[in-house]
Amino acid sequence: MDTELGDDLRLLQKTVREFVTEQLVPRSKEVEERDEIPRDIIAAMGAAGLFGVAVKEEHGGAGFGKLGYCIAIEQCGQANASFWNIVGASIGLCGTAIDIGGPEELRRRYLPDLASAKRIGAYALSEPNAGSDAASLRTTARRDGDAYVLDGAKTFITNAPIADVFVVFATLDRSAGAKAITAFVVERGAPGFEVGPNEHKMGLRGSTNAQLYFKELRVPVAQRVGDEGGGFAIAMKTLDVGRLALAAHAVGSAQALLDASVAQAKARVQFGKPIAANQAIQWMLADGATELHAARLMVYDAAARADKGERITQRAAMAKLFASEMLGRMADAAVQIHGGMGYMKELWIERAYRDARIARLYEGTSEVQRMVIAGGLLETR
Repeated sequence: MDTELGDDLRLLQKTVREFVTEQLVPRSKEVEERDEIPRDIIAAMGAAGLFGVAVKEEHGGAGFGKLGYCIAIEQCGQANASFWNIVGASIGLCGTAIDIGGPEELRRRYLPDLASAKRIGAYALSEPNAGSDAASLRTTARRDGDAYVLDGAKTFITNAPIADVFVVFATLDRSAGAKAITAFVVERGAPGFEVGPNEHKMGLRGSTNAQLYFKELRVPVAQRVGDEGGGFAIAMKTLDVGRLALAAHAVGSAQALLDASVAQAKARVQFGKPIAANQAIQWMLADGATELHAARLMVYDAAARADKGERITQRAAMAKLFASEMLGRMADAAVQIHGGMGYMKELWIERAYRDARIARLYEGTSEVQRMVIAGGLLETR
């Protein structure tokens, strides 16, 4: 692929970087301390177009595609990870599932509001006993006239406490596995639908998540995403996009950590010289820069291929696996280079270290990514 970005993408990159630097970075500590993203910040992100970067113009977005989305998300990595998380769950997962599955009526009803952040979305796939093994989900849907009746529960659903629109996956027949899974759009406040309280996490403070409960929830047939039994394919194609975007954010976060570590290595003087003069420090920085460069190329390559219509399941898994683990190593090195201050909450390095850990877990653990990659190689998936 041509690794040079076109003028339009460079302008997008510059514009998003300026917005993140001026509007989001200064509010990062506030979000961490409050464990919530104030609504005025969400509105500003919507007005700046962060939610609609990849959405087609006819559906209210900017039409930059997957590569543009990854470029924008990478810039978000310079700030609190929760800012990206709300975008990723809302438009990257919920919006993408609606776009992939359709029908067009649902796209026109929901995508413009999701692209402008007038409404926030959530993606409800995971369950207490169906995380990595998504095909074994237990939430059921049964047809009853012109509606489906949903019963069950979902867990660890990002944006749930603040979301207006949910894409929910349920099975029409528990014994049929993936073949019976079907997707639905559910709106907040529907009778029989309950959202649990915000759960407390090690990191990603500001990014809300909660459990969902469905009891005799009636969902009109018109709210079905795709065909009956087509939900699992929609979920997996959506996760290809989600994993790629997560990798892009890992690249941005790692870049911020590397930049801070280089500056610290130059400024910190011990034994009469900057610690940057020590080979041990130099090698940490060199390894970080090398892995970061490789991860960025993997993300851009997969995104460009997706925009050409290629299936990127393996490449997205590779990018997510490599970038998330690279971020973990870079975050650890950043704490080491910053020493005691890197462990203090006074400095954002400590927060970034905690936030980085989730990248190897959600939207498919590192182990699941290796299963996906190996499955493609061995033609078992």
